[in-house]
Amino acid sequence: MDYQQIFALITFAFVSTVSPGPNNIMLMASGANVGFMRTIPHMSGIVLGFSLMMILVGVGLMEIFTVYPVAQQILQIICVAYLLYLAWKIALSQPADNNGSDYKPMGFLAAVYFQWINPKAWSMALTAISVYNTSASVYGILLISLVFAVINIPSVSIWTIAGKQLQAFLNNQLKMKCFNYGMAGLLLVSTLLMF
Repeated sequence: MDYQQIFALITFAFVSTVSPGPNNIMLMASGANVGFMRTIPHMSGIVLGFSLMMILVGVGLMEIFTVYPVAQQILQIICVAYLLYLAWKIALSQPADNNGSDYKPMGFLAAVYFQWINPKAWSMALTAISVYNTSASVYGILLISLVFAVINIPSVSIWTIAGKQLQAFLNNQLKMKCFNYGMAGLLLVSTLLMF
């Protein structure tokens, strides 16, 4: 991969990871409800989970969908069902006090696993591997995965910090409830737009 391709990959990685999607909407909700520090396991799970997904997609996991097309339909159904569940959980989250003690942020392993049913993650992984791994090499796959891991760190941080900054505005139960309903709605819309 030459410097122009690497620059294009970095640009694609930043735009695709910083744009709204299920991960970022959930990070903003978590940042607003419990702050940056308690959202770090969620953020770390996204970074590692997506990087692992990228590697496995790159080494041929997508062949399963070619051989068994029904597997892709089953995955889509699971994606939608789980995202509906997450939207419901976000909508019903109501911190009892200003420190968000009742809100349960997504943990590290849950965030790692979530990448496998996140339609935006699948779209990003498939696009990155098919466009940027032109030599079809393991080195190319690892480089793409590394670029996404590094770029994902500021991207997930931006959304969590944005949520944290909203805490000053979300200073009562009604505002927090409206915010959580809004985040749940955005999560649903971002999911439906993927299909």
